[in-house]
This record gives sequence, structure tokens and C-alpha cells, in this order.
Amino acid sequence: MAAQCVMVLGTTSGAGKSWLTTALCRYYARQGLKVAPFKAQNMSNNARVVASGNGQGEIGSAQYFQALAANAVPDVRMNPLLLKPEADTHSQVVLMGKVDEALSRMAWRGRSAMVWPQISAALDELRAENDVVVIEGAGSPAEINLHDSDIVNMRVALHCQAQCLLVTDIDRGGAFAHLYGTWALLPVEERALIRGFVLNKFRGDASLLAPAPQMLQDLTGISTVATLPMWWQHGLPEEDGLFDDRSVVPGRITKTVAVIAYPRISNLDEFQPLKNIPGLRLMWVRSPKELAALEPTDWIILPGSKATSADLAWLRSQGLDAAVAAHAAAGGAVLGVCGGLQMLGEALIDPHGIDGNAPGLGLLPLVTVFAQDKTVRHTTATCSSLGAGIGSSSPWAALGGVSLSGYEIHHGQTTQHPAMAAGGDVALAVLPEGLGWCNGAGNVMGLYLHGLFENPAVLQALFGAGAPTLDSVFDGLAHYIEKHFEPGALDALISPAQTPATAL
Repeated sequence: MAAQCVMVLGTTSGAGKSWLTTALCRYYARQGLKVAPFKAQNMSNNARVVASGNGQGEIGSAQYFQALAANAVPDVRMNPLLLKPEADTHSQVVLMGKVDEALSRMAWRGRSAMVWPQISAALDELRAENDVVVIEGAGSPAEINLHDSDIVNMRVALHCQAQCLLVTDIDRGGAFAHLYGTWALLPVEERALIRGFVLNKFRGDASLLAPAPQMLQDLTGISTVATLPMWWQHGLPEEDGLFDDRSVVPGRITKTVAVIAYPRISNLDEFQPLKNIPGLRLMWVRSPKELAALEPTDWIILPGSKATSADLAWLRSQGLDAAVAAHAAAGGAVLGVCGGLQMLGEALIDPHGIDGNAPGLGLLPLVTVFAQDKTVRHTTATCSSLGAGIGSSSPWAALGGVSLSGYEIHHGQTTQHPAMAAGGDVALAVLPEGLGWCNGAGNVMGLYLHGLFENPAVLQALFGAGAPTLDSVFDGLAHYIEKHFEPGALDALISPAQTPATAL
């Protein structure tokens, strides 16, 4: 018997679809149900490595966390189509976990017919294996210019007769107009699947909303089933490149970490645990002025990038290259992750037209060559030589002997610069198989391993502290929606006997 499907739609991007879907996954899993998440198409440079048949592939980070919330093993069927923006008008297309060059070259509207069979098959397989499938939409379902080629919103909802919630960000203003306008633009058969409206990010006294929710119900026949208060510190990583610049640092600030936020930043979700370290201030920086305003800055992090050469050119145009070099020259800690590691080297060489050629920042004696094939895998490695190799004064010395678990997603293959190595300028290998290096002074380190700060042993070694576990975050989300949804509303969504007008 096919699973019941619950779908979260939004009036806009950033309305709260991802975190609400995650909360629903944990809520239904706590009822003893077998649950899986699904998003037909995700556009994001935040990706995770998951099971793909007999190998491994990529899905959006949001679906990865949703799977964990559902107590399910993440796999590529949960996000069959992933679009990873490389420029304003071009994305790398990942279908069922693997890069598809032909689809990447195809015009946007031409892809729908090509990919729908794989998308619908993945959803049908998940429905056959689970009690509940919680589905996340994308953007707005009422983008009428895209309706004919839709493969992520109402086409999915109609395919599985999903019970849909429509969520809006009331903090932006115009929430009731957004809800009514979205509903009004949908065809009648699609409106019939909307089971409830959700007001997200509300500040103040909810009683002051009256009589708007009742007036909206009179117009649409749909009730407002939840008013969710603003909640900054829920603990779930930000999705779709939305930076939480309002992080509240608990207690006195003892360490400041600045992450360079270039235009094509990727996998920013891996830094979420740093937001929860007592006394640590995590800031996103886009200019030397912003960096200078944080002084003293303890660490500078160059994160991953979906377009390393382009982001390196942007970094230079902002003058941040000189700022990072000055910080390193003064003995400050610099960490590069994946694309950030590649930037720290001497040169980026691109024989296949993957990313682009560029001179590096010259802070590590390394050279990166972009390979035709992408490395996508889970990795576990031990920093066996780091402590002994660079001495106890290094900010990374405490990682010596610590076992790290994470994931790799990169085209670049990085090695010692041969001429510099011959001259005696050699980077110290801090992880095996070309996964990580450090300079001789011990303050500049580059790693290909994503997820460093998701290792509890790393947080304990570097900060003497831990962060909330993901399970505690997921349980908190489930408790939150259970508290703020109308009684019975969440259970009614998975009741086969419900009808649109009376179930909620």
C-alpha cells in the first residue's frame, strides 16, 4: 500500500519549507511510522554524499538532514534532481546522484520531459517502502510562467495526491496576500490539495492577527493551522545560501571566526556547529572592511566553492586576498576547505574546461589540476602526523591523532608543487592521500574533507566544548510544531479519510 504523502509548499523561497519538512519528518517518525523525505528538484550548492545504488552520489543537504530526522538512511531517490549553480545562467545538473553533462547543457525548459520519469519513479519507490513520505516543494507553486514545465511542486502533489501545507514568512509582510494570491493562481484541482495555511516567523501577540485568518478561510475554505513564532536558534543549518547574520553568541566572546562568503560558496551548512560553541562568534565576511571590523579575528576560513576560479577572482577584486595574506603573515590561523584549499595553493590548472585556470593565493606550495571526473565519497582519516609535524604552537595541533569523518565532493586533484618541493618548500601532509596539508609555520591548513566541525572529537579538541546533537535538534523541531499547530492538524494530514473542507 502506497505511503501517505504530506507536502510543504511555500509562497516564496525562504518561507520555511525546508525546516518545516525536517520537523514533520521527525514528528511522524516519533509516531512509530516509517518515514522518508523527498524533494524532486533542489537548487543548491549545499550537497551531501549518500547511497546511490552500489555506489555514492550527491543530494541537497536539506534532504540529507530530513532523512536523518526521519531515522532513514539518506539515498539519492530523496532528491533525484540537484541543480548546482556555477554562474547566474548555468547550473551543473546532478541526476540520481551523478553529474549529467548532457542535461547540464540543455535549456531549462527542455529538461522536464527528460527527468520526470526518473523523478516519479524515485517517488513511487519511496512510497512503496514507507508509511509516510514528507515532500518539500521549491520556490512557489504559483509561478505561472513555469507551470507547464513544473516537476517539483503541484505536478508532484497531483502524482501522489499529497496533503499540502502552504507556508508563508509573515515577517516579510504581505503574508495574507501571499497566501491568497498563491491559492488563487492555482488551478481548481491543485487548490483541492491545500489542507492548511501556516504563518511562519511571527513576532508579537498572535491574537492581533484576527480577523484575517477567518477572512482568509471565508475566501478559500482553508484554515490557518499554525502560527509559528520567530525562532532564530533552532539549530538546523541554513539552506539555500541564507546566512544567519543574527547569531547570538552565548556568554563572553573568546574567539572570532570569519568565513569568507564568496558568491558561489558551497556546503556552508557544515559550519552550523560553530554557531553553538559558547564564546565563539561566527561571522560571514564579504569585504576587508567587514573583516577589519571583527579585529581581533582568530581564524579566517575559506569555505568550499562551486566555481573556485571565479570566486578567487571575486576575492581578489574585493581586496580580500591581501587581507587573508596579511592575517597569515601575522601568524593568524587560516583554514581552507575543498575549494578554499585549492585557493590557498600556487595555481589552478584546468585542462578540461571544468572550472578555469587561475593563480592561487600562494599560502601553500600546492598545485591543483581539475580532473574530468568528480570525486564523490565518504572519507574517514586520522590526523596522525599533524601534532608532531608542526609543533604545539599551531592552532591545529590539538587535532593530532584525532580520527575525522566527512565527505568529499570535488573535481580538483591537489599535489605538492614540484618545483617548489625540489627547492625545499614542502607542505606538511596532515591527512593521507592528498586530503590535507599545512604550511611549515603551522597556521595555514587546507583540507578536502567537508564536515570537520561535525565531528564531536574535533569540537572537543579545538574548543573544549561540544554542540547540540542533531537528534536533539530534530526532537526540538518536532516538539515545536506539535506545540504550535492546531490540535489534531498534523495527524489529520496522514488520515486517508480526510476531506479538504473538514479535516483541519
